[in-house]
Amino acid sequence: MRLSTKGRYGLRAMLEIALSEGEGPITIHAIAQRQDISERYLEQLLIPLKQAGLVKSVRGSQGGYVLGRAPQNISVGDIIRVLEGPLAPVDCVSELNPDDCKRADICVTRIIWTRVRDSIAEVLDSYSLQDLVKETRNMSKTGAIVLETDA
Repeated sequence: MRLSTKGRYGLRAMLEIALSEGEGPITIHAIAQRQDISERYLEQLLIPLKQAGLVKSVRGSQGGYVLGRAPQNISVGDIIRVLEGPLAPVDCVSELNPDDCKRADICVTRIIWTRVRDSIAEVLDSYSLQDLVKETRNMSKTGAIVLETDA
């Protein structure tokens, strides 16, 4: 199972917005430059995040984006679900409609897929943006900060 660039870049953008919290809105241009993401792609990522209430846009010359909720109230799982959809390795264990599977009562492999889904959700939901902000600041003190590589 692999996350697309939507989830990965969206998380990086959200972290960038969280890191600038208290300094006013951050522009798409600034996020794109700091994270080496195309501005056009970033705009597409911010639309569903805004619709979900995770970010707010501020218009005007001093405009940009701010978090829609406190960083401790936004989990990595929240962001990934908005951008990637339900955290299910297969459709039959979807978080949205887990009972839709016709074979649920007789499919022994469903147990595995359910555990995979639950494990992924547990990890992603256990980290908030505030946790990542704190970790980023700790790493920047040691000079060991890299938000992600494409390797």
